[in-house]
Parts: sequence; C-alpha cells; structure tokens
Amino acid sequence: MNLTEREYKPTSATVNIAALLVITAAVMAARSLVTPLLMSLFFSIIMAQPIFWLQKHKVSPGLGLPIVFGGVLILFFGFGGVIGESLSTFSNDAPLYGKKLNEIGLSIISYLNDRGFHFSEEQLTRLLDPSKIMVFTAGALSELGSLMGNMALIIFTVVFLLLEVNSFNLKARAIVKGPDESIGYLNKIGKSIRHYLAIKTLVSLLTGVLIYLGLLIIGVDYAILWAMIAFLLNYIPNFGSILAGIPAVLFALVQAGPVEALWALIVYITVNMVIGNVVEPKMMGQGMGLSTLVVFISLIFWGYVLGTVGMFLSVPLTMSLKIVFEENPRLQWIAVILGTTKDAEAVLDSKQNKINQ
Repeated sequence: MNLTEREYKPTSATVNIAALLVITAAVMAARSLVTPLLMSLFFSIIMAQPIFWLQKHKVSPGLGLPIVFGGVLILFFGFGGVIGESLSTFSNDAPLYGKKLNEIGLSIISYLNDRGFHFSEEQLTRLLDPSKIMVFTAGALSELGSLMGNMALIIFTVVFLLLEVNSFNLKARAIVKGPDESIGYLNKIGKSIRHYLAIKTLVSLLTGVLIYLGLLIIGVDYAILWAMIAFLLNYIPNFGSILAGIPAVLFALVQAGPVEALWALIVYITVNMVIGNVVEPKMMGQGMGLSTLVVFISLIFWGYVLGTVGMFLSVPLTMSLKIVFEENPRLQWIAVILGTTKDAEAVLDSKQNKINQ
C-alpha cells in the first residue's frame, strides 16, 4: 500500500505538469483566437459595472446596455480619430526627426572623439537608426493594433456577454454538483477583476491627462500621442510607465533640445512617482493580493504565452488563478506562493488557532 502511494504521488504531479504544459501550448497555438476573446471578456467585466449602476437607478437592462456601449464606442472612435491623425502626421515627419537625430549624434561623437574616444558615423547609424526608434515607439502598440482586424468579433462578443451577464450566476448554480457547494469564488473573481481594471483605467487615464498637459506646456509635438501611449502602457505593471517615457523624452530632445527633454523627463518621473506611490495605492485599497515578484513573473509568463495582450492582462489573469487555487484545499499552497506576506501570515494564524482549539 505504501509503495502504491509513493508511486502514485509523483505520477500525479507529473501528469499535472504535463497537462499544464499542454494547455499552455494550446493557448499559444490559438493565440489569434484567445486574445480577442480575453479582451472581450475583460471589456465586458469593466462595462458591466456602469450597467449594474444604471439598473440600481431603475434603468432597464435593455436601455442600460445601449447607453453604456454607445458611450464607450463614441469615446473609442473619437479618440481613435485624433490618435490616427497624429500618427499619420508623425509618420510623415519621421524623416525630419531622423535627420535631427543624426545631427545630434554627430555632435556627440565629435565631442567624445575630441576627448580621446573613437566612434565612427557607421556606429552612430547602427545605434541611432531612426527606423529602429520608430519600431520601438510603435512596438508595444503593434499587437494591439492587429486586434483592430478582430474589432467586429470583439464588439459582438462583448454585446452578447453583457446580454447574458445577469444569467451567469443562475447557470453556475444549476450546474454545480450539489446544493451546498458554493460558487462564491466566481463572484469574487469578477469583483476582483472589476475592481482592479476599473481603478487601473482611472489611474491610467489620469496619468495620460497629466502627461498630455505637461508635454503641452513644455511644447513637445504630438503630446496627445505620447499621452495615449502612457495611458495604454500604464496597464503593464512595473515597466509600462518606463517604456512610455523613453520615446517621448527622446523626441523632445530631437524636436526642442536638451532642456525641453530634461523637463519632459521630469514630467514623466513626477507623474509616475505621484500616481504610482500615492494615488494608485489609495484607490486600489486592498491591493492586488499578489507579491511583487509574482507580478513580475506573471508579466513575463503571460507576455510569452499571449504576447502584448498577455502583458496588459497579466495581473487580472494571475489574480483569477490565485482565487481559484484558494478555493481548492489541494492547491491552496500555490495561492500562498502567489499571494503577499499578509496572506501567508493569515494562513499561519489560522493554523495556530486550530492548534490552540
């Protein structure tokens, strides 16, 4: 009997790991289908909140859905038009910026060569190739832009999800194995994701507005474009705000000079320090429930599996898994690893209370 148990446990673990690898590979293979469906799911979670608010104020679901969805579409296409026009003008002016960038690089090389360093124009071209900088600027947005081809699928999926939102709990209760089983964790997942995405959207919007105003005051061209990039990349934890500032500061240097570039850098540092360390923690309240290391690893993992969309959704996806693991006694240890120090302390306190009883 003992031998059987010893043989069973490693085999079971091996099967679980193999199953996880197979599922991951399947998701990666179906990325083109999975990513728009995930975007639709999370859009619907965000939009469900104002619909519920309207229902509480005696607005019928049949009227609340068109109001919310119509407002979102107006904002989306309105800002999309402004951003599209800025991108078009920016692309036309790219050669001019490239020429100025080369001039700045040549002056830097001349300054360094006069002091004993040895750099060639060929090295400058490889290092400061305007086409590479353009690719870097648009890199984080390229995969999101490819989703525009699936916009019809995303829109229709969001509509049908919102139409069914009130029946999800009823259907979930109907398919559970027993009447005493709880599906509260499903509501917990929805509430946690909605809380995180709603707060993150408000914080990202505030970041974009402040960046826009700061760059506008400094006189940096295409301030609306850099603000939109700051808004979008702020969803990516840890590195998003840093990546958003690099192209803006670089083009401030090319367009206006080192003083304006320094001011642009100060604007980005100040906004992100205040938003990230003061505003967002207060608005987020209880936080994400994930350790800093887990947030970083999840960013890498989901980015590898789902691309840029996975980086944007890494925190909500990992939070969902953590909640599912918490509800399974055999997998609670994974939830503890994913969680914060406070979560681990709560588990230890619970164990100590059981021992004392």
